[in-house]
Amino acid sequence: MNVWPKTLLLSIAMAHGSGVLADTPREGFANFTPIAASASCNNWDPAAPWVIPEGFRQSLVSDESALNIYPDGVSDWYDMNTVNESGPMAGRYLYRTHEVRCGAVWAVFPLCSRYPGGAVSVVDLQTGVASILVQDPSYQALDGIRWTPWGTLLVVEETEGGRLLEISLDAETLTKGHAIDRPAAGRLAHEGVAVGGDGAVYMVDEHRGLTEKCADGSLPCGGGIYRFVPDKWGDLSSGQLFVLAVAGGEYNTGQGRWLGPIDPANARQAGSKIGGASYQRPEDLQIIGEVLYAAITEGPPGENGKEVFEGRVLAIHLKTLAVSTFIQPGLNAPIEIGQPGDKNFQTGLDNVDNLAATPDGHLVLIEDNKPSDIWLADKDNNGDGRADGLHLFASLTDPGAEGSGIYFGKDPNTLLVNIQHSARQDGDGTWAITRDTGTGDK
Repeated sequence: MNVWPKTLLLSIAMAHGSGVLADTPREGFANFTPIAASASCNNWDPAAPWVIPEGFRQSLVSDESALNIYPDGVSDWYDMNTVNESGPMAGRYLYRTHEVRCGAVWAVFPLCSRYPGGAVSVVDLQTGVASILVQDPSYQALDGIRWTPWGTLLVVEETEGGRLLEISLDAETLTKGHAIDRPAAGRLAHEGVAVGGDGAVYMVDEHRGLTEKCADGSLPCGGGIYRFVPDKWGDLSSGQLFVLAVAGGEYNTGQGRWLGPIDPANARQAGSKIGGASYQRPEDLQIIGEVLYAAITEGPPGENGKEVFEGRVLAIHLKTLAVSTFIQPGLNAPIEIGQPGDKNFQTGLDNVDNLAATPDGHLVLIEDNKPSDIWLADKDNNGDGRADGLHLFASLTDPGAEGSGIYFGKDPNTLLVNIQHSARQDGDGTWAITRDTGTGDK
């Protein structure tokens, strides 16, 4: 298996620092020849599970052989990634959430009763040592994770009424921490979380807001996008929570505005009651410049409940609050038909899940799908609110898994990505897909 040597780990830790296709020039990591199609699981190689473009290589950063939090064949469910993005050791430590639901009486994972709940792990990218940062029996489905401008970690729970936790790190090692619940930021089925330069925290409610009723039987219900404004920059102990409302366009696009403040203890129903926009499973957020991108994993219901389209990405301009569909199958992305190996299979975008930003500001997407594809979007160069093109970058061959947690640390040439619930026992792990700079730009 191609495992990161310590010299490469150190360079990643301390470095500074696109179907429907368009021919617009792309540079750096974004400059690649797209792969031809989604991968087939018949070609699965556990030592090289990703189909990637020429000029790139893949290597294992850390998996369950380095740290097995849930042994006896229980998947560690690696989910989202971040590094310490600032400070004297910036980029050295990789932090990961584990989306297990152990500790609950209804947990579907086998043998969960033996283990002490959800966890956040940390990998020292200089030495390769992996350890548990925080763990608690009450932690359920830990999902989104972000480094804040004030030097802490935000971690969120995907369960209904889930918490936003803030982890303060030990100043000397950054491998130990203490988690504090921040209820003022809202109880939601969190997945994506993002932090603006002004200190505002953006969140989503991972709920089918157009088809799954609230407890009182009302629809629409949740599935919204939220903004928490702290009373003091860097202090999430108090503040006001707002929900995005949108008018004037199709499928909740058009002119947006923040409504509120709303009750954080019942944020889903409170947001819907005041008029917040509902989407089908918002799952991740990414800020690039002045735009907040939101991954909406499913499309709105059409005839007979069938989705009108297979998910999309929204673009929310944070200054004007113009809300547009940035990427959508059948609009500026190909539609997936069937599965690899089918006679009439067609590669396309299906169930976009996580988002990332390349160092030069391109949006990267990964699917909650099998096969799990990674796409790179062109920028909106003509100002119509949509990506000018979409390019297939990578595809996962592991038959049991999906990719998650796409993220660029301090190395602009390396994309970090997790494999979650691998078909290989104890095969969950974090992988690096690195551009070979020795050959020059293609």
